[in-house]
Amino acid sequence: MQETVVKLPISTTLKQQAEVDDTVASASRNTYWENQEGRPVIDLPWQAQISLLVLLFTFTVIGAVYFWATSNQTNEAWVAPVMTGLWLIAGVGVLSLLYWVWREFSRFGTELSRWAIRLRKGDLSARMPISGKSCPSRKIREQINAITEDYHALSRVQQQRMNRQEKYIAQKKRHLSILYEVASCVNRADSLEDLLKRFLHTLTDVIKVEAATVRLLDREGKMRLVSSIGLNAEAIKLEETLPLPTCLCGVAAGEREIKMRSDVAKCNLIIGQPLCVGSQELEMLAIPLQYRDKVLGVYNLFIRKGRYDKLEDDELLLSIGQHLGMAIEKANSDEDMRKLSIMEERTRMAHELHDSLAQTLASLRFKVRLLDDSFNRGAEADMWHELEVLENTIDEAYAELRSLITDFRAPIDGKGIIRAVERLTERFRLETGMEVFFYHNWFLKDLSREVELEVIRIVQESLTNIRKHSKASTVRLLLHSNEEGRCSILVEDDGIGLPDPLPEPNPTTGEHIGLRIMQERAEKIGGEIQFESEPGEGTLIQLNFEAPPTKKLSDLFGV
Repeated sequence: MQETVVKLPISTTLKQQAEVDDTVASASRNTYWENQEGRPVIDLPWQAQISLLVLLFTFTVIGAVYFWATSNQTNEAWVAPVMTGLWLIAGVGVLSLLYWVWREFSRFGTELSRWAIRLRKGDLSARMPISGKSCPSRKIREQINAITEDYHALSRVQQQRMNRQEKYIAQKKRHLSILYEVASCVNRADSLEDLLKRFLHTLTDVIKVEAATVRLLDREGKMRLVSSIGLNAEAIKLEETLPLPTCLCGVAAGEREIKMRSDVAKCNLIIGQPLCVGSQELEMLAIPLQYRDKVLGVYNLFIRKGRYDKLEDDELLLSIGQHLGMAIEKANSDEDMRKLSIMEERTRMAHELHDSLAQTLASLRFKVRLLDDSFNRGAEADMWHELEVLENTIDEAYAELRSLITDFRAPIDGKGIIRAVERLTERFRLETGMEVFFYHNWFLKDLSREVELEVIRIVQESLTNIRKHSKASTVRLLLHSNEEGRCSILVEDDGIGLPDPLPEPNPTTGEHIGLRIMQERAEKIGGEIQFESEPGEGTLIQLNFEAPPTKKLSDLFGV
């Protein structure tokens, strides 16, 4: 069977939605980072700014008082307490500012550590807390959260893609499983009828359809119902041929695509009664059966409403139709080959009967007439003579019939061509009393059965012709082959030779066709056969052909 590839596409809607989501998220992230570029990441709250201004003012006053006191060399009593107070205020401010910076840094580090731990545990919802606009690390926290959001969005996109891929794989697995079941049932079929029955039962089991049919085009172009399951018996009779060319089945075959009818009520109306057994709330699908560019017919599926998904099921159903179409075409080809083989065998049997038994019976009829003449004349001596001749002729006819029965069976017992030829020559020697010399120098141990059978038939026909026509006393047989596969078979006798010119074969009566049949057999195995003869000098028949060399086990494994 020709192998067929099944396409199982991911839903276009899911693809488009995913692309839109990815585009929107990407644009949002790009806009955010463009706005953040060049901006400071640390914002001092207004409390810190006032504290710095107070400290700056305090240090300025300290410097001014110190400069005034040293430049005027004054010993005012208030200078020392004022300077001490200012230094205390400045020291407390600086310490407070340092404590605030340490507290903010420590809190940032602690929260960053918690965020990292949650993130490593797989909690993609973890965010850095922002207490308010007074938080000095607010910008850094926002950027960290933005990075987390990007990562979270990327994870969601990947999860969506994974979900779509899992759905695609599950759908593909289901489709391949169905195709495997269909191919398996097709391969186990013994005939076209058995093939279609197995196919319909398999579809019923794996696709869960309520009914199914197969319609094939006959030689007159009519679409006939050849197999069904789940249909009413009366409906089968009415549906034996397609009711209308414009029916759904005819349209599906003509347009080579799947057609669906959402309600089988129209079909019921056309034939005048329910089409299927049981519920009529069904949808009908008509799927074309194709082999290459040839439409063989359609198959129908009757399923419950709402189960058919055009996007997901069309590829599968068309592939099933291609598989079945290929199997039907192969079954038809096998049937034609079987009929041709039977016709060829019948022709051969007719030829054999005509050249042997028919001629003997014709001679017997003539001798019966002679006996009748002798009886009418009252010649007793002639009557006894004719009866003796008649008895010998009947014995000869019986022997020819037994010989034909033996010849129709292939003289091959699986022990090789040498053994088969030995049996032929031994039987020929016993039947004819001729002296037979058989020599062989045969190296081929494994000759294909088809080639072996044709060679045996040629040898058999050669010996039959010698027995019937040659009037020979000695026959010589020689078989030779070498390791390269070149083979030669020679059959020679010392009889009267072939007539010159050779009589033309008569296709009507079947006479004189033995030599042509031998030539056809030689051509079938890719060989040639030669006939050499001189009047009164006997006849030589030589068959030459080449057989492929036998492969050794070491050759197969490359040792």
